[in-house]
Amino acid sequence: MPQMKEIIVVEGKNDTHTLKRYVACDTIETSGSGITKATIEKIRLASERRGVIIFTDPDFPGQKIRHIIEQAVPGCKHAFLPKHAAIDKEKGKVGIEHAAKEDILEALDSVKTTLPEEEREETPSWGELHEAGLLAGPGAREKRQKLGDELHIGYTNGKQLVKRLQQFQISRAEFYHAVQKLEEKE
Repeated sequence: MPQMKEIIVVEGKNDTHTLKRYVACDTIETSGSGITKATIEKIRLASERRGVIIFTDPDFPGQKIRHIIEQAVPGCKHAFLPKHAAIDKEKGKVGIEHAAKEDILEALDSVKTTLPEEEREETPSWGELHEAGLLAGPGAREKRQKLGDELHIGYTNGKQLVKRLQQFQISRAEFYHAVQKLEEKE
């Protein structure tokens, strides 16, 4: 069983139970999107002492929690699970607790770190994203979803895609390699 040095931030108890089946880890639970100042302080301390991986559900509340934490505790690491890998087929619910072992381990193995703006290098431009059909036109949303899965940066809208590529320093070469893989799969 893999051992995690960092503390993993999840939304709830079910996420913690699922992770602990597959990974030796400690977690901090946000108890949903009503994240408190006390929880933020725990995350800040964990970040200073051991490092933090934010691993929230691939849905709107999960993105909201991720954003709140990133604003309060910059420099956290991020693990992303594709939405299709986190759906309970019977109930239609989305959550880390519904993911398979392989998907969880892949997400934790593909952790990305946000860099401060002053340390970011040049990444793909708006024009390059538009040329790749990721910002507008038929199928743009689906392409962004697949690209997010391929790069392990999660789903974003067009505006946030640029920011996420910059945050995680996805190089032009890495971007074009992922786009090429997607085109080959079509």
